[in-house]
Amino acid sequence: MPAKSFQTILIANRGEIACRIMRTARSLGYRTVAVFSPADAEAPHVLASDCAVALLGNAPAQSYLDIEQLLAAARKAGADAVHPGYGFLAENQQFARACIDAGLVFIGPDPDAIAKMGNKRQAKDLMEAAGVPVIPGVRGSAQDPEALLAAAREVGLPVMVKAAAGGGGKGMRRVAVESELADAIRSAASEAASSFGDAELIIERALDRSRHVEIQVFADHHGNAIHLGERDCSLQRRHQKIIEECPSPAVDDDLRARMGEAAVAAARAIGYVGAGTVEFLLDEAGDFHFLEMNTRLQVEHPVTELVTGLDLVAWQLQIAAGQVLPISQDQVSFSGHAMEARLYAEAPDQGFVPQTGHLHAFSLNEGEGVRVDSGVRAGQWVSPFYDPMLAKVIAHGPDRETARRRLKRCLVEARIAGVATNRAYLLRALDSRVFIDGEVTTDTIDSGASELAAPELGIRRWAPAALLLAGAGGANATLGSPRSMQRKLAVEAGGEAVVLSCRITRTQDAWTVTVGEDEISLRLLSLAHGILQVESDGVLSSVGVDRQGTVVWLADAVGDIRVEDLSLAAPEADEAAEAGLLRIPMDGTVVEVPVEPGQEVSKGDAILVMEAMKMETTLRAAVDGVVGELGLKRGDSVRKGQTVTVIEAREDHAD
Repeated sequence: MPAKSFQTILIANRGEIACRIMRTARSLGYRTVAVFSPADAEAPHVLASDCAVALLGNAPAQSYLDIEQLLAAARKAGADAVHPGYGFLAENQQFARACIDAGLVFIGPDPDAIAKMGNKRQAKDLMEAAGVPVIPGVRGSAQDPEALLAAAREVGLPVMVKAAAGGGGKGMRRVAVESELADAIRSAASEAASSFGDAELIIERALDRSRHVEIQVFADHHGNAIHLGERDCSLQRRHQKIIEECPSPAVDDDLRARMGEAAVAAARAIGYVGAGTVEFLLDEAGDFHFLEMNTRLQVEHPVTELVTGLDLVAWQLQIAAGQVLPISQDQVSFSGHAMEARLYAEAPDQGFVPQTGHLHAFSLNEGEGVRVDSGVRAGQWVSPFYDPMLAKVIAHGPDRETARRRLKRCLVEARIAGVATNRAYLLRALDSRVFIDGEVTTDTIDSGASELAAPELGIRRWAPAALLLAGAGGANATLGSPRSMQRKLAVEAGGEAVVLSCRITRTQDAWTVTVGEDEISLRLLSLAHGILQVESDGVLSSVGVDRQGTVVWLADAVGDIRVEDLSLAAPEADEAAEAGLLRIPMDGTVVEVPVEPGQEVSKGDAILVMEAMKMETTLRAAVDGVVGELGLKRGDSVRKGQTVTVIEAREDHAD
């Protein structure tokens, strides 16, 4: 049992989880302390705290991962406890030990328990010994590339290459073709070393068409341990969760009991105390296999809270203070269904590339059965230094379909401008037949489900922006404006970007927008509080609007659209040169430059590997050609839109 109680909690984290912890801590009378990097100086978690202490750098290693700075912040603010949140140092046994050695209460498990589960290889060995089923694979082999290649061949393709110290999809690659193994091993090791300071890898059999089902466990200092049911986290991209729900559509009472017993056994096997999550893969035959244990609070914990009616952060604080678990296993009850969608600053239809920029508008409305956990606000800069999640939207209802509709409604009404997000993708996922039927598996997205593809960008969706940029304003017509004008527009939505010329014509009571043979007639009825009322063919509709100079952002029920007026811009570069132009898609850091100037490359060859928001991204040649000048090296910082090089297309000459 902890030797002392606590009154002031330093939250060693940022964003929505810091805000979430503060909300419960303050409601229980605790004083809260935030820490912040320069990039987060005006972030909501700073404003929500009782006291905030500045950290020195923006990069995680110089801020939220710097143990000495965090301990110094605790001393400076008079904190006597630390809550690590999730991510960063939440599962770092050195941090937990350092807090305890400094006389602070660490609101989490014992450092030894973190160490036992922090390495996937060690954790799976422990689980096997405890009788918990694990995924077949090779663990603890030599780490040179040839040994790992041999291990993969032994397991048999397809395999998962995983960082032993990893989590959250970092340092993880699925490989189905042997020719891709070497590159997957290299990149997974590089990403693991960067994210966790440990490049060790394990090789496991890839369980295709499986479900990711996890069990929430809690244990106290008095020997009590229980589970709070399961969460289904199968809808994933790059092995990172997008939509989670509780309960799982694939789990019945009997399976829930068996998985719960296994999860509690896993916690007891390592003497676990606090909140933890035991993750399993549920295969097509209905058998479950231990995946890993997260020794912290999960991102998706709100769905469990809404279904059980419990505050899991409050439980963490009570257990850390030495109290007994509030209820026993037979007192756990479930009501209704809950779903959570993770709203990211990213471009799903461009490979889920993280996005940076200025959030001109950001609004998500909580209504009946809807909860929003967010760590950003309008006017904030979304930086390249941290995870790109903007908010979690969580909905609860008496049944699964009601929860789905409520979640969708909140996303439809969201107003976000300035940064591309996955809002449209989430809406498509929620409306997809595979999701509605509860048949999502971990490879649903990778298999290229057609329902998740972006719809065509029709004139009807972007035409209101063209009128606003042309001066139609918030009324049907602007007196004195010309009856006909030409506009050159760049229109972006869902990963599709086009440059087009349109003609805008004012008639007696409407405007007509024409592109080639397509045209639409519109009346702009009103524009107030960021909502534009539009009438077309006798149908009235509303669309969210944010204008920044020559750019208009539209938010409708399908997704977000960015329209820029290029009418006064400089002429475009020659198309032949543009074809080989390679630009940085988001702010980040160079990891590797595998080519040299003058080198011949083929379409698809890697030109540069970069890291942004804790994810590696490879930029590849779009054409066959010769690499031009390169002025970048490992460790260089790069900005969105920066030119990497121009690949000069090869000319084929006949003999």
